Amino acid sequence: EVQLVESGGGLVQAGGSLKLSCTATDFGFDEYAIAWFRQAPGKELEGVSCLSTRDGSTAYADSVKDRFTISSDNAKKTVYLQMNSLKSEDTAVYYCAVDLWAFAHLDAAEMNYWGKGTLVTVSS
Repeated sequence: EVQLVESGGGLVQAGGSLKLSCTATDFGFDEYAIAWFRQAPGKELEGVSCLSTRDGSTAYADSVKDRFTISSDNAKKTVYLQMNSLKSEDTAVYYCAVDLWAFAHLDAAEMNYWGKGTLVTVSS
């Protein structure tokens, strides 16, 4: 059974950095889009960033461009989200998700698998 396991969340002060990781286990696919979504308390799910192993394409939400960077280690089936210059509005549960055989996009409805999330709290 495919599982996505997120890690790296925690409490950080505004202006600080965190690096999230998501590892796919029992995952035999080589071409997929792997994305980060987040949901803040009382708000809708928001696409944050995505990377496709098909062509290396990436996608970012405008709210995180120039602050967050997505990368991957395909051999380890792991994707990372380096988050810099964090703001209080970045506080949310961050979820990892996969869309098989896809190019990079931030459409949650197209994702095939989801992790359980990791909490990021940014204190002001």
